Amino acid sequence: MKKKLSVITIVIFSLFQMSISKTLAQSPDTKELYRPAIHFTPHTGWMNDPNGMVYYNGVYHLFFQFYPNDTHWGPMHWGHATSKDLLHWQQQPIALYPDSLGYIFSGSAVIDEHNTSGFSKDGKTPMVAIFTQHDPILEKKGAINFQNQSIAYSLDEGKTWTKYAGNPVIKNPGIADFRDPKVSWYEAGKKWVMTLATKDHITFYSSENLKEWRKESEFGKEAGAHGGVWECPDLFPLEYEGKKIWILTVSINPGAPNGGSATQYFIGQFDGNTFTAFDNTTRWIDFGRDDYAGVTWSNTGKRKIFLGWMSNWDYANQVPTVAWRSAMTVPRELHLKKDGNSYYIASMPVKELKNFEKKKAVLKNFSGKSLDISQKLGLLSAPCKVDLTISNKESFSLVFANTIGDQVVMGYDNNKNSFYVDRTKSGKINFSDKFTGVAFAPRIMKNDEIKLTLIIDHASLEMFADDGVTVMTEIFFPNQPMNRLLFEAQQETDIKDVVLTGL
Repeated sequence: MKKKLSVITIVIFSLFQMSISKTLAQSPDTKELYRPAIHFTPHTGWMNDPNGMVYYNGVYHLFFQFYPNDTHWGPMHWGHATSKDLLHWQQQPIALYPDSLGYIFSGSAVIDEHNTSGFSKDGKTPMVAIFTQHDPILEKKGAINFQNQSIAYSLDEGKTWTKYAGNPVIKNPGIADFRDPKVSWYEAGKKWVMTLATKDHITFYSSENLKEWRKESEFGKEAGAHGGVWECPDLFPLEYEGKKIWILTVSINPGAPNGGSATQYFIGQFDGNTFTAFDNTTRWIDFGRDDYAGVTWSNTGKRKIFLGWMSNWDYANQVPTVAWRSAMTVPRELHLKKDGNSYYIASMPVKELKNFEKKKAVLKNFSGKSLDISQKLGLLSAPCKVDLTISNKESFSLVFANTIGDQVVMGYDNNKNSFYVDRTKSGKINFSDKFTGVAFAPRIMKNDEIKLTLIIDHASLEMFADDGVTVMTEIFFPNQPMNRLLFEAQQETDIKDVVLTGL
């Protein structure tokens, strides 16, 4: 096969060595084959949705749906982890336990700086959690009002919690799916706004004190994808060229573009009472099969940082991990991009990732149909980052493989104008007939160059194309670590550069 190598520059250098205290990523059981190094996982037990994400006094708090007694879904608690860099986490004691009102389902947390709730004591600022309580007894009896909204507060920065004696603060009006409150402060109206998933649409509530809530409006009965129940919404503004644009994200299961679970979003305006979408186009924040229930951290100012659950309800309970189940995605910073008259969310790994780069290998200016990148730049060693710029838009594939034939193929199909990930030969795939197959994502931007950033951990691939406008997240379970990277194309293809960075 003919190929041409015009200029190759390979530079390998050590940036620095990380020195961090004992973190979750360094706990004793990290030697498990699939335990990620730069993605949060619980020490043991089951985890799903990220909850109550809030930033305070230099610490990122991550609460999460947690069942400590099994690796399958069970009575939900709120687990808790903290980080100062968004990538290395300390797991903390369980924050919220089930009680007489039910399991502790998904929700959010805010910093009540003005003590609107009245929970402050001795000048301590309340951290307030707002969450759904799911009553399994009522559900078993066939009632439909088994989900209600409750609150709790902490005066020691999330270490201990007191549930409000007046719970629930919003009682179910007679809806089977009534859950996942995401609360934020709306400065223009001097009030709290709650975005709540109510069956197949969103209902907005408002409050001055986090205790007493009134219904404002509804959105979504005739907008977006409706292949399944709406869950885990979020509402926040982003700026584009000085203009404030509002984003409403909604997770849906089933009904995703590649099956099972995914998160859609709407672009529009919010006036404190009503969300109005610019159009009814269905947009997806991640086209891959393994980014669900994602929301943003609160109290981060204009910076919006998004985190999702890295799994899919099609097979989440069956994946072949042993002591723990499920990981979170890499945290992603959100921005707006515009193509023609349409806005799109662009998400890229947070800038903090650069602080943990260990070494780089760079290859420039390659033209050809095939290239063994590992032979030129060295074997892969997860976790790592791959940046790739291709000057022409021919079909190509990147093959991540090991010596026994396991492989994950990520590529671009020029005829379909789509990116794809194929994990049909990725190792352990027999645990679910819904796991295998090829996932596709349309290329949205019309740039001449294709720019990719890939984050690779021991059992996951996150692809960010065109500065994050098209994103795909896919988990996999190889029988041996993937350590090779191959480039293949049907036509002569110009690679401007490949950068392999250890993390």
